[in-house]
Amino acid sequence: MRTDTQPDGRDESAHERADRMWGDLLQEIRVAQTGVQILFGFLLTVVFQPTYRQLSQADQTLYMVTIVLGATAIGTLIAPVAFHRIVSGQRIKPQAVLWASRLTMLGLFLLLVTMTSSLLLVLRTATRDDGYVPWIVAGVAALYIFSWFVIPMVIRLRKSADTDAGAED
Repeated sequence: MRTDTQPDGRDESAHERADRMWGDLLQEIRVAQTGVQILFGFLLTVVFQPTYRQLSQADQTLYMVTIVLGATAIGTLIAPVAFHRIVSGQRIKPQAVLWASRLTMLGLFLLLVTMTSSLLLVLRTATRDDGYVPWIVAGVAALYIFSWFVIPMVIRLRKSADTDAGAED
């Protein structure tokens, strides 16, 4: 009988936990990578459109910032795969999971900024009225931040507080 039950009730060793967490992380990365790669592919075509030169200097600069953000988001979201390939077989999977998780969080943040920047560029170009566009973009960014980061962190903190309170009983 195993004696290494985790606080979450799972009966798994540290290595099994690392393997499970790695698999979970790869599934999460696949979802994010698909979205950012489609967005980046679209962004790459913009500069080759005849109307690109008609964009204002500010919008062309915004486009360049957006494309760089997209490239960094893709690179950061792919980094855990390269990281795993390099350290595979070195028996450091728990550390690899930790660093891959950090890279994924950075990649998600960069994806958020890329999507927000893309939305700003598209809405500025589509409306030619900047008065309300920043408010729409800020609202969408707030929704992303709330659903991607705030809700999970609140749940995590509550779970941590519940666990701490249960340990004091």
